[in-house]
Amino acid sequence: MKAEKTSRTAQYMAFFRALETVQSKDDRLFSDPYAIHFIDSKLRFATRLYQYLIVKKYINNTIQKKIPGALSSGIARTKYIDDLLKNAISKDVKQVIILGAGFDTRAVRLDFLKDIPVIEIDHPNTSNFKAEVYKNRIAQIPHNIRFLQIDFNKQDLDQLALENNLDFSKPTAIIWEGVTNYLTEDAVKNTFSFISKFAPNSHIIFTYVHKNILLKPESFLGGKKLLEDLENLEEHWTFGFLPEELPNYLNQFDIALLEDLGANEYREKFLPNRSENGYEFYRTAIGIKKISHPLKNIQKVYNQQNNFTGFC
Repeated sequence: MKAEKTSRTAQYMAFFRALETVQSKDDRLFSDPYAIHFIDSKLRFATRLYQYLIVKKYINNTIQKKIPGALSSGIARTKYIDDLLKNAISKDVKQVIILGAGFDTRAVRLDFLKDIPVIEIDHPNTSNFKAEVYKNRIAQIPHNIRFLQIDFNKQDLDQLALENNLDFSKPTAIIWEGVTNYLTEDAVKNTFSFISKFAPNSHIIFTYVHKNILLKPESFLGGKKLLEDLENLEEHWTFGFLPEELPNYLNQFDIALLEDLGANEYREKFLPNRSENGYEFYRTAIGIKKISHPLKNIQKVYNQQNNFTGFC
């Protein structure tokens, strides 16, 4: 990303959410009235005209031609992560951390988060811009939100946590959306190591790209052109996973993989009547922090049940 600019891809995601929001209540997957404030004047104009069928068809076709599958994938992914987060909160999660928050507006648009502390960690350019938008267009930054700033490729999350007194003892829902594919392998590993320090029952919801999009982009619809366009934006992708290797990778951080879906799968889940191909290389996964010493906990339960006191 260029040093003087916010992420263009973050703006496109906000644009997709804004388009979904202006659809009829019965047709849309979610409502994000804040998204429109994070896009430029041309995209805001397009959003306002999206309610007209002929304009809607033109915009959808244009996006599909330029970035096959990105619009439907982005919309379905937003809804999917919303639902995963809601489920995590229902399981006694006490705080939310959004790594590389971009223009994510979940802290203000999801009612079930209004009393939950939300910590957003992002690059200073994007973070500062977002804070200004909230101040200028939404009157104020909601009381439950904190903004912390970091360059994931250059700075240390542990030091950031120490300086800002992050509480690792609380079961935490961590969202890491649209970030891993921009990082180095070491940065990804260090971040998962940081995540592993949170309490058992913490949930990690993250996205990644199939490693083959980087190795053989032509094997995916629109893959080669997409990578070329990202290079022009100076937002090139650098990292991916092979899905079959993900469970073992997470296991080293005491994280159990619960679910891992590709764009075609979460599109089918939330947009079954929308036939749109592309972006199949983009995936969303959720893991849960395991108890660090399962044997000791099994032994503890066994001892209590049998009134033993000296075992282990």
